Amino acid sequence: MVKREDLPYRDCVGICVFNKDNKVWIGNRVGSSELSKSSYTWQMPQGGIDKGEVPLTAAKRELFEETSIHSITLLSEADDWFHYDLPDDLIGVGLKGKFRGQRQRWFAFRFDGRDDEINILNPGDGNQHQEFEDWRWADLSDVPELIVPFKRKVYDQVVEAFKKLV
Repeated sequence: MVKREDLPYRDCVGICVFNKDNKVWIGNRVGSSELSKSSYTWQMPQGGIDKGEVPLTAAKRELFEETSIHSITLLSEADDWFHYDLPDDLIGVGLKGKFRGQRQRWFAFRFDGRDDEINILNPGDGNQHQEFEDWRWADLSDVPELIVPFKRKVYDQVVEAFKKLV
């Protein structure tokens, strides 16, 4: 049996994208093993940091790969890394069984484009796999209630970090 303490955190980025009305982009995840027991399938874009990659570069890359969004302006970066642990039943299963959870660096961007720039069905100009089946704009303060419960503390920290932008 894999022990939590034997596994590292996966370094990744989280992306909070605000539109002109100060609503944030959230996507409804395509089904996955980590979410199969949950109805909390909405989240903001996030993804891994490649070896040698700077977190800001990773954030822009992941946002494009998941949503095709490229018309953005950096608004803010969270001061700290935020962590979450997988629940016990997902240790050795979630995140390909290699990690105990994630260590995330969060960025906030202003979306400068039009909604028709967003393409979740064929993201990254059609070069990436689909991660979301639906998307919408939401109030930042509402997002923690839509995320899978084991990530909720991180989303509360994201709200705290970026509420000044609303």
